[in-house]
Amino acid sequence: MAPSTGAQIIARSLRDLGVAVVFGIVGIPVVEIAEEAINLGIKFVGFRNEQAATYAASVYGYLTAKPGVCLVVGGPGVLHAVPGIGNSAVNAFPFLLLAGSSETHLTSKGAFQELDAVSFLTPHTKSAFRPAALDAIPDAIQNAYRSASYGRPGPSFVDLPADIIQGVASSSTTLGPTSLVPLPPKPSANETTLFKVAQLLKSAKSPLVVIGKGAAYARASESIGSLITQIQVPFLPTPMGKGVLPDSHPLNAASARSTALREADVVLLLGARLNWILHFGSPPKWNASAEFIQIDISADELGRNAADPALAIHGDIATVIPQLQTHLSTWSHKPESSPYASRLLTAKEKNLATAAKKAADPTLPMTHSSALSAIERTLHSLSPPDDGRIVYVSEGANTMDITRSIFPVSYPRLRLDAGTHATMGVGMGYAIAAHVAYNGLGATPGEAAINVTEAVGKPGKKKIVSLEGDSAFGFSAMEVETMARYGMDILIFVINNGGVYHGDADDAARWKELQDATLGSGNPDPGAKGLRSTSLSFGTRYEDFATMVGGLGLVARTPEEVEVATRKGWECGKVCVVNVMVGKGEGGKLEFGWQASSKPKGDGADEPKGAEETREKCKGGWGSKL
Repeated sequence: MAPSTGAQIIARSLRDLGVAVVFGIVGIPVVEIAEEAINLGIKFVGFRNEQAATYAASVYGYLTAKPGVCLVVGGPGVLHAVPGIGNSAVNAFPFLLLAGSSETHLTSKGAFQELDAVSFLTPHTKSAFRPAALDAIPDAIQNAYRSASYGRPGPSFVDLPADIIQGVASSSTTLGPTSLVPLPPKPSANETTLFKVAQLLKSAKSPLVVIGKGAAYARASESIGSLITQIQVPFLPTPMGKGVLPDSHPLNAASARSTALREADVVLLLGARLNWILHFGSPPKWNASAEFIQIDISADELGRNAADPALAIHGDIATVIPQLQTHLSTWSHKPESSPYASRLLTAKEKNLATAAKKAADPTLPMTHSSALSAIERTLHSLSPPDDGRIVYVSEGANTMDITRSIFPVSYPRLRLDAGTHATMGVGMGYAIAAHVAYNGLGATPGEAAINVTEAVGKPGKKKIVSLEGDSAFGFSAMEVETMARYGMDILIFVINNGGVYHGDADDAARWKELQDATLGSGNPDPGAKGLRSTSLSFGTRYEDFATMVGGLGLVARTPEEVEVATRKGWECGKVCVVNVMVGKGEGGKLEFGWQASSKPKGDGADEPKGAEETREKCKGGWGSKL
């Protein structure tokens, strides 16, 4: 047998580790790695931009609980991959980046795409390696792969110089198979701490459980469901914690979020961080006397912000919860006799009624709420939430905010969004990753649909639905071609208001006047200021991204047209982009609602009671307000 090349050793190492798919963009010299991987049966998904490829690989790790792998060229390829490194790190997604680099003997000479990527990425990754010889490749890749998923998941990196990739092993070099990496350890809790937190929970008058995406990643649905059934405490899912328990669960407090935060006195955090999404655990959003109990796989997270490290448990959620249940014994909150539970129910009913009124708004052009509600009604007539056959991806300030509230899910990891960094541009990469994870490629089944330890919906193919703001879609719209190339029947809705947050005009003539004022052409109004920094072109034909690659492109301007387009897109069997025309929206001060109101006003007085509930009625309470 001919001696192995470095590319072959790299590909075999990935195969031996159980890697089924690699995302990326090839070029010299990493194309050889991709081809050898394909020869071994590994699927390669080639993207149009490294940024989208790294987003796909990172969220693939979240969906499968195995590091997602991305392959890029050196130099500019690594620079373009940095967003995926950051996305993986801040969201705790397991991710392995492989990148080519210039020949080792040309270091410091200005070689082709030369970059000291190890030094560059070391501060931003859990590990960064460069194998010094061909026989060091398997260990470097295995160690980086293990590092990405052990402890708090995150990114790791292996730099692969061209002379390593293209090198040939000597006839005396013997390399056995790379060993599989065992599943990460699942630490349990200290009994003394368990007793303490159990006693605190039992003393609570207004307890609350917060379920984060860490709980979804931990495959803890069964244990969390058992806990909630036992103790009867209201729970609040974070955006990507939705579905760990069904949104339809009677103890779900999401529709009364601000009331729950304002009144809770003891809070159990399950894989959720007290960062900006949860207002740091601080007043005025939270009860000033609230006590926080953390259960988290990351020891570094314990005691952060308003949390008390004395009440923190470092452990695996699915392992710790049964221990906690033992200490809680037969205790339950008894919501039927709780004034706190009664107030949550009142707030929930009031907010749902207001949301229903907004959804029924007959105004044309459509509002975000009326357009998205029409999509929701139609999709759920095609596949009810309890079937678990739709994976939602959403991004874009207004679009994401509203979809968090009105698109219910009943199973974990069926809702993906911009995450902890509120990163715009993840949508297309996430949608591709979700399609590969759940539906596979060709005859290869999806890894997220097999080897599962909890229910993810009824068996069968899942429909990937991406709900995009027009600005967010623009970051990675060319990946529609990637979807078409790999036969992915992803359904994309672009909510088109002609701007970032809001547009400038509801008709083409008015927009042209503003453009003329900006460019100093035509006969502009002398007092006109022209297009704002948030403006995008009016009436852009986003549906053409689908038609140009053989997909289906549709336009919808009314709720009735939205319903028809949704059904056509669902049934067409190929990538579909529906360009949903909505009104420009109202201009005003741009801010993230939770950031602004997390800061005490004036002399520190609390925000008037009901102020945030008013925002929840309008926006679902999670996102940017105008």
